[in-house]
Amino acid sequence: QVQLVESGGGLVQAGGSLRLSCAASGRIFSSYTMGWFRQAPGKEREFVAAITGSGGSTDYVDSVKGRFSISRDNAKNAVYLQMNSLKPEDTAVYHCAADTRGVLGRRRPREYSYWGQGTQVTVST
Repeated sequence: QVQLVESGGGLVQAGGSLRLSCAASGRIFSSYTMGWFRQAPGKEREFVAAITGSGGSTDYVDSVKGRFSISRDNAKNAVYLQMNSLKPEDTAVYHCAADTRGVLGRRRPREYSYWGQGTQVTVST
């Protein structure tokens, strides 16, 4: 069983930055691919970014490439999402998730086994 707890969300002006954190439980955290997803009101949950267990490979949705950066610290059982140049369309609840298969390129929510409760990110104009 893996428990995930996100933090770091908040209200920020367009062009600003936020850093989201996800704290994970579990002894084999380093073997999981970790992902960030977001869900805006009235919209489906969408993939944002993912990182392999070693941290050596990452994947991003096109809309955040060059602005967001995913990283992890396996010693701390944590994964991060640095978000720069934020836009109003980035407003959503952001969730971290764990994929026990440990591979990259899986972007569908159903492919991830464990989920956090989410943290709200609101970007104002």
